Amino acid sequence: MNKVRITAIRQTVYSDLMAKYEKPIEDTCDVVEGQQWISTDGLCPEGMCPSAWSSMREFVESLARGEGNFYDGWMKNPMSAMISCNDGFRPFSFYIEVVD
Repeated sequence: MNKVRITAIRQTVYSDLMAKYEKPIEDTCDVVEGQQWISTDGLCPEGMCPSAWSSMREFVESLARGEGNFYDGWMKNPMSAMISCNDGFRPFSFYIEVVD
């Protein structure tokens, strides 16, 4: 199986939605831009946010099996994907790619 690198690319923060809908919380996302993880055998890497993992798991597993070319050529690199976590207030975008 392929190893898959997961890189935190960018976080978007919707302060207006947070002010309108979110109950204030103290502990939010601990991910930082540029942070990387390696998935081996399509498994969740240690330290990966569980919510982010649930958003990308199927893509990582597919890439680990050597599958790719999602959505008929969506990505320039067919063995990669750009996936965002499911936090509607401060989603992070992750670039996932097969590595040698």
